[in-house]
Amino acid sequence: MRKLLRVLALGIGACLPAAAQQQPIRINCGGPGYVDSKGQTWQADKDFNTGSAYSSVVAISGTTDPKLFTSERYNDGSSPMIYSIPVANGTYQVNLLFAEIYFGNSGARVFNVKLQGNPVFQNLDIFASVGADKALVKSATVAVLNGVLTIEFDNVVQNAKISAIEILPSTSPTMTLQFNYPDGTPVVGALNYSVSSSLLSFQGTQPLANGTALCELFANPSALGISTQFQVTLSLTDTAGHILWQMNVGMNPAQVNLVAVQSSSLSVVVQKM
Repeated sequence: MRKLLRVLALGIGACLPAAAQQQPIRINCGGPGYVDSKGQTWQADKDFNTGSAYSSVVAISGTTDPKLFTSERYNDGSSPMIYSIPVANGTYQVNLLFAEIYFGNSGARVFNVKLQGNPVFQNLDIFASVGADKALVKSATVAVLNGVLTIEFDNVVQNAKISAIEILPSTSPTMTLQFNYPDGTPVVGALNYSVSSSLLSFQGTQPLANGTALCELFANPSALGISTQFQVTLSLTDTAGHILWQMNVGMNPAQVNLVAVQSSSLSVVVQKM
């Protein structure tokens, strides 16, 4: 199996383990298993820490799958309601499905949502967004580094809630990193990375495959919780542990923009030690 890397949008970037073989995950919150109009299977509610289930027979508009919006799990306590979903490390698009099937006015239910502990939707008011009994889908991109994707729902006014969760491996432009010796022989070794800021730090190692790392460009540092200046270090080591190549980059997230990039490549020739 060919392993992928994730690359932060840093000009060249930092490498993250990827969700190479992760299948989409779909959860019908507060409800049973369900097969939607596209033939996709949604699992029965699971992976939550608290909360209560509620369902209604109200007619939902704005969707071809109203059944997904008539059940929900809501936060009936003072602590955060959190879904902790096991996934392969990598970058994901998270689609959160909501419908206001209980209250009938704006301001009656307001709540916050976090992904991996980072705020993504603040003071969300479903009724104010679309009205009652109508589907609302909110999407965000998030990077997972510890094998668990967490989605947190915090009460502001009344009870935070969620009708369904869809987790899709992110599809992004690719970048190929190729490391060779002067005679053209592929480097046998590993690419090491570290990312640090005042808010978080992480590091890791990814073995090369025939001297090559196939990467996906990751153009949203905020999905990692990075919102301040941060430092990236990349280094290439051979099997004996010799450092063959190293790069240090300081980056400002506000200057990261790879939206227009479709593909990219980097070829590096290193001296054999």
